[in-house]
Amino acid sequence: MDAGTTALLGAAVGSLATLGAAVVTGRVAAHAQFAQGRRQHRRDAYANYLAAVYDRDVALDAVRDALRADRPDLRAVDARMEQFRSRARDVHRVAELVILEGPESVVRALYRAVHAADDVAEVVGRMVRDAHAGETSRKAADLALAAEREHPSYQSVKALRAAASDVLGDRRIRTS
Repeated sequence: MDAGTTALLGAAVGSLATLGAAVVTGRVAAHAQFAQGRRQHRRDAYANYLAAVYDRDVALDAVRDALRADRPDLRAVDARMEQFRSRARDVHRVAELVILEGPESVVRALYRAVHAADDVAEVVGRMVRDAHAGETSRKAADLALAAEREHPSYQSVKALRAAASDVLGDRRIRTS
């Protein structure tokens, strides 16, 4: 082989190696960018869900507070209950994004949180119906039951937060 052919062949091999490295680098960068985008979508979905849960729980606490009176103002109770229902719908709406973003471990934790919150809301709903009917015989027991069911609800949200933190790889979230 003459020097010109060798140089041309060397340049071709060098160009192919450079092109191969650029393709690999590009694919790695694209994969990293995709993973970062997915992580951000998940983080947003989880954060929006947790914020909606907080707002819903505050609204439910307001209903319970209104029911504590010996003679609750039913219009105030109903207004607070409607606020709770609105916040509960918000929670269900943003839960759909969490379900879409996944993964399964977070979705399972979400369903546990939903069921635990439903257990508290069921008792409060019964208390509202009883207040409208003038029924007071179970009021103290239902207030205690709602308070008792609040702890598992809180724990299930805490478990959801931990599952989300595992997926996001952010240990700081777990301590909240």
